[in-house]
Amino acid sequence: MSRGAPPAAGRPPRILAFTTVSISDPGVDLAGSAHLHYPPSVTTIPVPCSSGIRPGWVLHALEAGFDGVFIAADGSDCAFVPDCTERTSRVVARSQALLEEHGLDPRRLKMAAICSVCSESFVSHMEKFSSLLGELARSNEVD
Repeated sequence: MSRGAPPAAGRPPRILAFTTVSISDPGVDLAGSAHLHYPPSVTTIPVPCSSGIRPGWVLHALEAGFDGVFIAADGSDCAFVPDCTERTSRVVARSQALLEEHGLDPRRLKMAAICSVCSESFVSHMEKFSSLLGELARSNEVD
């Protein structure tokens, strides 16, 4: 597989999820402790605030072999900046533009607000995103 290539059909897509220490990470932990099932190919990296994620990190993750990147945004609960939602949205827009500049499908990046008790929401997002990445892999093999 070439750097940044979509996942190969037949294997579960690898997803890197940026979670936030105070807001979304507890929700992700709750999903695990409640034994909720989401793809085992999801790797999480906690960050202090979703607005601090750099577009280059997203590109690097895809070039390093992840099939998709998910940003579990703080939303209005952020303790660091009052406009976290807007800032994180700008990070996503810049990241998607950077992916397009490098010939990568911007649909390989998703963002959603995940709160500290949003375990079922996190699981749902991971399942849907994994499914989308699988569809991208299948359509890429047809091309």
